[in-house]
Parts: sequence; C-alpha cells; structure tokens
Amino acid sequence: MYQNTLSNELVELRAPEPGDVDMLFMLENDPDCSQYSFATAPMSRQALWDYVNNYNGDFHAMRQLRLIIVERAGGNAVGAIDLTDYDPANSRAFVGVGLLPAWRGKGLASAAMQIVLDYAPARLGLHQLVAVVADDNRESLALFRRAGFKACGKLRSWHRRGRSFVDAILLQHLFA
Repeated sequence: MYQNTLSNELVELRAPEPGDVDMLFMLENDPDCSQYSFATAPMSRQALWDYVNNYNGDFHAMRQLRLIIVERAGGNAVGAIDLTDYDPANSRAFVGVGLLPAWRGKGLASAAMQIVLDYAPARLGLHQLVAVVADDNRESLALFRRAGFKACGKLRSWHRRGRSFVDAILLQHLFA
C-alpha cells in the first residue's frame, strides 16, 4: 500500500503542498529563526509558491528533502524538518528543524526528529546525520541532545549577530 506520510502519535511528516505556503512564509521569515538560519534575505510568498509547486521529493536526485510537520491533534501544519547537503559517497546529510512560535515547547520537534531518525537509515540508507546549531540556541541544542546527537566540534564565530558572532556546535548522530 502507498504511504504518503510518516507519523507517530504526535505528528505526521509529509511533502510540502500548496496550502503550506503561508505557514512556510511565516516560518522562513520568523525573526527568531532567521538568526539561526543560513538565509541571507527574506523569502517571498512567490518564491515559496514556486518551490512547493516544483517540489521534487527524490532525496537521492535532489540531495535534500523537506518534510512538513503536521500536528495530529488538529491537523495543522506547524513547521518543517529538512535533510540537506546529502553526501551519497559518505551516506550522510545535515538536518534542521523549525516550528512556528506558537507550537514550540510541545514536543512536536522531538516527535518529528524521532521519525526522521527511524526513516533516515532504514529508507534513505544514511549512516549519519549532522546538525550545526548556534551555541546560544539552547532549545535546539537540547532537542538534538535528547534525540541522541553528540557534540563533535565547535565552529568559532559561525553565526553573525549584528556586529558580533557566536560559535556553533557541530552535532552528529551515527546509526549503527
């Protein structure tokens, strides 16, 4: 049987759909998130519309995968979890997660991360996932550590904060 979502008791993960554009617009342009992202400019609704309508979920061909986080209780799209920079030669990818502010602190990011940690080795053949988290992003560091990621390095002055910089922690999850 065809399965178009991955789920557990709290969330389901699915491909982006046109109805997600407004949620993605809020997420991509959230000032709290932008200080931790690699984006250099605000995202327009049109750019997100084009992205969603041309989305290709073939992880191996595109070397990335974006999954929308939907909270199961009400069916609301509340964030996204991304696998990026897939390196097939070394069976690894980077992972990042973002939630709309109203949905943070409810265990949804942890639930989404658990799905990805099960999915990545079993279905995508990954040996490891890596995250780069700003040293001052306590919530994200806690999320990755709870999920079993181990700190394996520090990137000095990695994220700009106005006229100053903060370090980033490199976290790694190895699959057996």
